[in-house]
Amino acid sequence: MIKAVFFDVDGTLISFETHKIPQSTLDAIKTLKEKGIKIIVATGRSTNQLSHLKEIDFDGYLTFNGNLCVGHNKEIFHKRAIPKENIEALIKYQKEVKRFPCIFMSEFDNKINYVDNEVIEVFNLLNLPLTMETETMEEGLKKDIIQMNVFINPDEDEHLIQNALTECETSRWTHLFADVNLKNSNKGTGLIAFTKHLDIDISETLAFGDGGNDIEMLKTAGIGIAMGNANREVKAIADYITDAVDGDGIANALKHFGVI
Repeated sequence: MIKAVFFDVDGTLISFETHKIPQSTLDAIKTLKEKGIKIIVATGRSTNQLSHLKEIDFDGYLTFNGNLCVGHNKEIFHKRAIPKENIEALIKYQKEVKRFPCIFMSEFDNKINYVDNEVIEVFNLLNLPLTMETETMEEGLKKDIIQMNVFINPDEDEHLIQNALTECETSRWTHLFADVNLKNSNKGTGLIAFTKHLDIDISETLAFGDGGNDIEMLKTAGIGIAMGNANREVKAIADYITDAVDGDGIANALKHFGVI
């Protein structure tokens, strides 16, 4: 019996075409809530970047790709920050190897070292206002950085990890930037933290996703479902492939498995 359902946001709950949640998804989530099934958002974003999801009353927030897990009342029960030594190494890398935009995120705020056209493109893609304040990375050292977005090409990820962020790993859902989190800490480990918090078994979980940063979550969940619009790598590891987000994929999959 499914007791908790985890939802990625972009490309899963929200359509890249309409920038909205399909009505069929809202109706399905309402039915889940009525049945007492927990609704968890699982995102690479922070909680303060989820205002566009205010129409859904989530039971929990798996944020920063599983590195900060928050309950319904915003109580933090799981947190993993990037070591400050890695942040210092990144500052040196930017000075000596290559300078690039970097969003550094704490549980309190998100700041960026500078903005360029690629940053603007990403925020336009997500239909989000670019209101983030700029701040030097040296200032970022004063707080716990839970996640970073580095605006580099995919073929540059490995060099950055090997030469600066040695205790971290990258994941992507777009070629425009990579999410950087502590190594071996992802949406899958965040899902496990939630099962302990909710006192349920992993077999009683179901998860939806479409991007590379969803792979570990789908592999960990009792049932991992890839959206029809998902990346090829995501579909390859999924237990089931549903329709695209705009084709009522979430509702159709929940009906297929008899959850609603």
